[in-house]
Amino acid sequence: MRGLYFEEMKEGAEFSHPFTRTVTEMDNVLFTSLTMNVAPIHLDEEYAKANLPQGRRLMNSLFTAALIGGMIVPDLTFRTTIGNLGYDKMTFPNPVFHGDTLRAESTILRKRESKSRADAGIVWFEHRGYNQHDDLIHLCHRAGMIMKKPAGEAG
Repeated sequence: MRGLYFEEMKEGAEFSHPFTRTVTEMDNVLFTSLTMNVAPIHLDEEYAKANLPQGRRLMNSLFTAALIGGMIVPDLTFRTTIGNLGYDKMTFPNPVFHGDTLRAESTILRKRESKSRADAGIVWFEHRGYNQHDDLIHLCHRAGMIMKKPAGEAG
């Protein structure tokens, strides 16, 4: 199994990624603790009840970004990426809560040959995350360096 090589990525191509994931309190507490983010909006239910408009803890937004970023890998970049080059945009238009089920979609925005590597190209992606209500919960634009098809590989 592999993702797409640079030549196989077409500008404007849309992907609805097949994996979904219900996020849990454990995900939130573990990720938040591992990253040393002590914000009570993620860890303290009583604080959230008293201080947040939603009245409950929020999932850590960087966990959300990482999960959506991981969901796209099998379809697009598994064993074909050389590296992530950066993010142009990263937004979280709606909150994510324990128990939400997330899914991802992607669009290939544009691509070009690498100027420094003959064996690679640069691809700009838009990744979108949605919850079980089809609310947009995450949007990012990013660039990645993607391998070209190795010489002599069939198909």
